[in-house]
Order: sequence, then C-alpha cells, then structure tokens
Amino acid sequence: MHSTSKFATARQRGRNVIGAAVMLVVTGFALYACAGHANDTAPSAPSADRAIAPGVHVQYGEPQQVGNGRARAYVILDEKNGHTPLEVGVALDERALDGLPAPMPANMVMAGSNAGPHDHSGSTIFNLRLPTQHGTPYQFVELDWNPGGHEPPGVYDIPHFDFHFYTITREQRDAIDPAQLGDSAYLAKSGALPPQSQQTPLYIPLGAPGVPLAAVPHMGVHWADLRSQELQGMFGHPEAYRPFTTTYLHGSWDGQFIFDEPMVTRAFIMGRRTASTLAQRDSVIPLQRAASVRVPGMYPTAYRITWDAQAREYHIALTALARQG
Repeated sequence: MHSTSKFATARQRGRNVIGAAVMLVVTGFALYACAGHANDTAPSAPSADRAIAPGVHVQYGEPQQVGNGRARAYVILDEKNGHTPLEVGVALDERALDGLPAPMPANMVMAGSNAGPHDHSGSTIFNLRLPTQHGTPYQFVELDWNPGGHEPPGVYDIPHFDFHFYTITREQRDAIDPAQLGDSAYLAKSGALPPQSQQTPLYIPLGAPGVPLAAVPHMGVHWADLRSQELQGMFGHPEAYRPFTTTYLHGSWDGQFIFDEPMVTRAFIMGRRTASTLAQRDSVIPLQRAASVRVPGMYPTAYRITWDAQAREYHIALTALARQG
C-alpha cells in the first residue's frame, strides 16, 4: 500500500477529518463559541416569486438523476442590470429526496474502504454543471448525499446533503490527491493557508492538534464557524446547543479558498415544503464575508433553503450575491 494511505485510501475516509478534527481542535477556541454573529438580520435576497418577476430570468444546467427525481444547478439573472447574477444554487425536484441510497452496513463500509471504524463511505457524489453563462466565480457544484451522516457522533451523523460550490475546475479538485503528489507536497499544499484578509472572521481550518494539517482528498481543507450552534455542546455551552439542521463551511487548498459549502439535513429541506409561514418555507441565513477575495466577483451574503411551489422544486442556494474585490 502507498505510504499516503495515512491521509486516505479512499475519498470518503478523508472526509472524516470534518468530524474528528472538530472535536480535537475547537477546544482551544472555546472562548469564541458564544460570540455574536456580525450580521443578525438576513440581507436582501430575491423574493420567493423571483422566477416570474419582470426582468428576472432563471437558467438551469444539465440535470442528473438523484433519488427518484433529478437535480440541476441554476442561476438567477437580473436581465435589467446586465444579466447580473442574483443567486446560484441547486434545484432538487419534489421526487429527488425519495429513493436515495440507504447507509451502507458498517461491515461493508470497512471491507470496501479499509478505512477503519470511523469511515463514512457510502456517500453518493454528483457533479453538477452550471449554466453556460452564470456570471459567478463558481465553476461547478458537487452535491454529496450522506445517508448516514458522518462524525462527530451526535452532531453530523444524520442524513444530510453537502453542496460544494467550487471556484476551481473538476480537474483541479481531483488533483488534490496524496497518491499523485506524495506525502511532503500534499501536506505542504494542505498547510498553505489563504491570506488573513481572505479568511472569514471566527472560521478556523479543521485539523487535529499536534499533527500537520491534511486536506480531505479530492476535496480540500474544511473551515468551520466556531459559532455554529450544533458545535456548542462540545464547547461546554449546552445552553447554546441546537441540533444540526444547516451549517456553512469554506474550503481551501494550496493558499486559496476553493469552495463554499452549505450543509443541510434532508429533514430540514423537506420541511420547507410543509412549513406554515413564508419565512419558514424560504429560510434565508445571513453570511459574514472576509475582508477581501482572491478573484473579484459576485459572492453570497446569505444562503437559502426554500420550496418553490410553482416549479415544484427545493432550492439550496448562495443568494443575495454582491460584488466583492
């Protein structure tokens, strides 16, 4: 076996870093856990009827089968303002959340990946193309279905989706590979962090203390918000703890940020359809941005999870895009 197996012999073994490293590294930052968000109200975002508003146009990428339905990346453009993008996201039709793969039995996971008891193989990965003219910094979307969730237990070990909006190409993402790069180069690129000005306040890279920072193979180094409510039980603040429903991550590699990632449970997505109020059906969550970006462009100031009754789709999106840089 190649010596780089200590990083991951399979993609999903490396993904375990997100869970296990949280428990190890965040204790050193517990004093930040109860800090307030810089934004306590959601920024302006397209309304729920944005698809039919005058001058607003929705473009879809190529569909892929997901569950019993399909998934498509999409962009909402303001045609009255030079086709400026307002929102970029993933549309899951009403059947896509049914017929999804079930969790693999633990013995099959371990036999298939040789990754040990904390592996969460069995995720299903979909690479979604964005519309040809989308006007955003993103290159494609990777949609991951995690039927059994992943570590840490009691936090993220429930069925959920990961929505990776990559600012690099699929080929560049796939090159995040310890087997190709070798141990030394892989660790060097993993540990090369973006400049401080490009780091969102109170976000930290997830890595185990005392060992070099190592990226998740074919993915990147994940950065988590220390204020996330689902993590507060581990910070010793049980009064601030709330079960995981949604959270937001960043990803880096070789000195640059390469993805933005809403992570949302299946139950929360489905709950938008049956919610009793508009605010619940269209959940818009504000985001804090870093002071600067490497590539100027339209970046989100919020993310949203909503049910579009007209299109009969769930939308998980980066929204209220604003120019930065």
